[in-house]
Amino acid sequence: MLSVPSIVERFLETKMQVHPDVVSYIREHDDEDLIERIIAAVPAHTLVVSVSHIPGVTKEKDGIRFADTEVEVSQGKQGSCHPVDHIEDYIQYFRDRYNRLGHMIRSRCDVVPIVAIKQNDRLRQEEVAVCGMVADTRTTNNGHRIITIEDTTGTCNVLFHKDRPDFTEAERIIPDEVIGVRGTVSQEGTIIFGNQLLRPDIPFSFQPYTSKTRGKAVLVSDIHVGSDTFLQEAWDRFTGWISTSDISYLLIAGDLVDGIGIYPGQDQELVIKNIYEQYNTLGKMLSSLPSHIQIICAPGNHDVVRGAEPQPAIPSKFTGSFPANCIFVENPATIILQGVRILMYHGRSFDDMIGLIPGASYEQAHGMMAEMLKRRHLALCYGKKTPIAADKTDRMIIDPIPEVLHTGHVHIMGITKYRGVLGINAGTWQSQTAFQKQMNIQPTPAKAVILDLQTLETEVLDFE
Repeated sequence: MLSVPSIVERFLETKMQVHPDVVSYIREHDDEDLIERIIAAVPAHTLVVSVSHIPGVTKEKDGIRFADTEVEVSQGKQGSCHPVDHIEDYIQYFRDRYNRLGHMIRSRCDVVPIVAIKQNDRLRQEEVAVCGMVADTRTTNNGHRIITIEDTTGTCNVLFHKDRPDFTEAERIIPDEVIGVRGTVSQEGTIIFGNQLLRPDIPFSFQPYTSKTRGKAVLVSDIHVGSDTFLQEAWDRFTGWISTSDISYLLIAGDLVDGIGIYPGQDQELVIKNIYEQYNTLGKMLSSLPSHIQIICAPGNHDVVRGAEPQPAIPSKFTGSFPANCIFVENPATIILQGVRILMYHGRSFDDMIGLIPGASYEQAHGMMAEMLKRRHLALCYGKKTPIAADKTDRMIIDPIPEVLHTGHVHIMGITKYRGVLGINAGTWQSQTAFQKQMNIQPTPAKAVILDLQTLETEVLDFE
């Protein structure tokens, strides 16, 4: 198995640096000759070797997109969520996750079933590849990482040695994600010594779509109408600006209102203590915006729907005051604006990921969007802080790949990009709460992210 240092060193010998994605691509193919073919194909005077320099790898869009309207809800339409009827639903739910995410991994490497490792003596001390769902993670007394993975045939343990150059990725493995592992089977056939970790990930060849016509969207989140920390004056400045702008779409990624009974003592922090009146106030606020702006509203954990994800759209009995140009979607939902896919997810699973991934923090929560994209999943961990409602299919899988992942929840605005996918956490319209003061979380309120659908470039406006 090619090591990261040996690949990087070979490129440095030619006076070139190499992008991490290129290193990952070479390791996935485990072909030493590929390094020389890439070096031979790189134009003279190149300083950094990128994926575009790999022979045979071209950026591709996933077909032609046709839309009858400029706004299409392709996933997460109102009424898509179903209640959990039987415990068997969870079996189908996790099996669907394993099959779909496993297929993404198996398309890049040949895997053997786990049962074959234990039953086939010829695989002992040989390199194999397996694919499974993470059942358990633990650190040994010596600091190594042991991962228990499961496929439909059995379970096995994988040991990642702490001295491996890419050990940090093994430390970031979390429960219930689907991974592939290349490694050497022990003499007893009881453990695999991991050499390489594979995830479903965004393909190197992904090419984001851009709109053929002019259009701009504004992305916001976490308005929290009804809270005594809702920034009404900043919102008024925002509505004054948007009313004279060339914006065509407004996307709100959850926590439209502050809700009722979300946490102990919340009633002491509310200026509107009736849930119907909270939504009625927000509806009037949105009615003041120009009618040509299409408004897409998704729920969050403070809204009136169930807490378990995926969440249904806001029920009609709460939306009577909202203007006709509002579209209510579920959480998560995929919206296509002029051909550009925007995956809206409120982001409650940030709480789980920040607690499980070393080095993660709320201040840099936008980095967790890249972790979601690597795993091709929005909320992996069952039984943690994010409640999951099982269905026959796992709707939290990121498929198809969006151009934009739009989140909120953490109240800290951040923008990132991972393999061509733009990640935008839109912040909040609420100043620091008492809970955030206890947790020393500094929100970045009253910011709006403008997205140009023709270029996928962003601009941040501050209305505080």
